[in-house]
Amino acid sequence: MTLFPHAWASSTDRFVLAVIVTLAFALLARAVRGVDWSGAAAGGLACFALFAGAGPAAFAALTALFVLTWLSTRVGYRRKQELGVAERREGRNAGQVLANLAAPALAVVVFAAMGQHAWLVAVIAALSEAATDTVASEIGQSRKHNARLITSWKLVPAGVDGGITLAGTVTGAAAGIAVVAVATAGALLPVTQTWIPVLAGFAGMLADSFLGATIQRRGWISNPAVNLCATFAAAALGYFLAA
Repeated sequence: MTLFPHAWASSTDRFVLAVIVTLAFALLARAVRGVDWSGAAAGGLACFALFAGAGPAAFAALTALFVLTWLSTRVGYRRKQELGVAERREGRNAGQVLANLAAPALAVVVFAAMGQHAWLVAVIAALSEAATDTVASEIGQSRKHNARLITSWKLVPAGVDGGITLAGTVTGAAAGIAVVAVATAGALLPVTQTWIPVLAGFAGMLADSFLGATIQRRGWISNPAVNLCATFAAAALGYFLAA
């Protein structure tokens, strides 16, 4: 008996397709400098887990996440360089990629093994959080000189850990909704449940900002670790709301 009886890639043809698409996705992500080679490898593993575990709709949601975050990192790049917060030109490394994709990858593996629909909601919630948080940060830093610290609402320079902006928050929320919409269009979750990953993703973004303003600013935890905690928090909230 297979360990993953509910996986989409239940046949040889589907398994091979998942492998081919994963390799193409990883190479394309590297070609456009969205990731470095370590990031391409990490992203490829997550991509395979999502495609093989939940099918084309999960891959489409991942693609939407990648496109939205890649575009947002390019907006106002010179300004971000001046602030010292610009993405590296060679792209994100494995640690940064896994900070956003470890949670949905693990959730889809559990779904493939157990078949409980709530785990699919957790997958989309984590992807939505990654889009919401990344786009909010990138757009906020490109549009404003100052931000509001989420814990005290004091003005701080844009790019400070825990700082949020209206422009960033709105565009980040839109990005999260877009990822959920793609998953819904692919029948990965019913329309009646779309609010769950949207809400969980937005809550995870707020949690990310709170952790950034508190423990990250004190140097107790790194930014990738904060991102990892936030995506797992979004996945957990999505699961419990859907279970």
